[in-house]
Order: sequence, then C-alpha cells, then structure tokens
Amino acid sequence: MLRMFVRRNALRRGSDRVEGVVVAVLMVAFVAAVVVAGLLAAHVYRSEQATAASLRQTVAVLSWPGAITETPILHQATAMATWQLSDGATRSGLLTTDVVPGIYGQPAGASVQLWLGRTGAPAAPPQGAAGMAVGATMAGLAVVVAAATLLTFCYRLCQRLLDRRRLANWSSAWAVTGPQWTSRQ
Repeated sequence: MLRMFVRRNALRRGSDRVEGVVVAVLMVAFVAAVVVAGLLAAHVYRSEQATAASLRQTVAVLSWPGAITETPILHQATAMATWQLSDGATRSGLLTTDVVPGIYGQPAGASVQLWLGRTGAPAAPPQGAAGMAVGATMAGLAVVVAAATLLTFCYRLCQRLLDRRRLANWSSAWAVTGPQWTSRQ
C-alpha cells in the first residue's frame, strides 16, 4: 500500500497524494494512541495495587441486623456495626453492602470482614489481581476505541472534502473534454 503513495504515477492526482499523507499521519496518531493506552493501563493497574496495599482488613460486629432495603434482588442492606482500629480505638458507624457485601441478611452480633482505609474509615474491598487487570485493560481499551473512532471520523471528513474537490475538478475537465467526444448536430 505504501508503494501506491510513494511511486511516481502519471494518473495520480494531487488530492491522492494529500490523502496518502493524511492516511500516514492518522496511522502514526493511532500508534501513538495505542502507546498512550498502554501507559494508561499500566498506571491504572499500579494505582489500584497501591490502593489495595493501603487497606487493612479487620472484623466488624453488627449492632443490629443487616436490614434489607426495598430491592432484595440487588442484595442491598445497611447495618450499624463496631470495629477496632489498628491503634486499638473502637469506632462504630453505618455499613452498607457497597462497603461490606457480607452484611446482607446477617443477624445482630454477627462478625463480618471489613476493609479500612488509612483514616480508619470503611472502604470497599480491594479487587483481586484479575479484577485489577480487567479494570486496567478496559481503561486502555477505551482509549484505543475512542482514538480509532476519532481518527476514522477525521479520515472520513478528509476523504469527503477531497472527493468534493475531485468531483469539481472532474466536472470542469469534462466540460472541456465532453464536447469533443460527443457530436450533437
């Protein structure tokens, strides 16, 4: 394909050369987007690892049962609980299934696993390595898809503008050549 744009050809128009340059620039831009997507995916993965490393696991004791909300299909519940911090201080608060999925339907006095952030506030449980890899891959893939969509749009727009110019040039050339080919008397 590269030979098509590089080699000399008497039939190649200036707009064909412009289109070749546009294709080359867009290909370089896509390769750059893939590199950026890879760097972003690596950053997201390292960030999720750092977040997971900063969490500390502890046990919370439910003060009252994990009350089920109006949507039992989604298994959402809230419950009051108490837990101990790493310095020995005791905290209590309202837990939800967003932070502690294990409270759904648990009776009062039940022990559930709880993850705490650096400040001692409840945090969502960390993802495993596979979940982190999937999240990072999806972030990188989103960048690649967005870049491909944008670059395709740019190519189609350029192609449309060049086709309009080509058609205008063809029409003016035919206006000169056409009468010589047809003889209407």
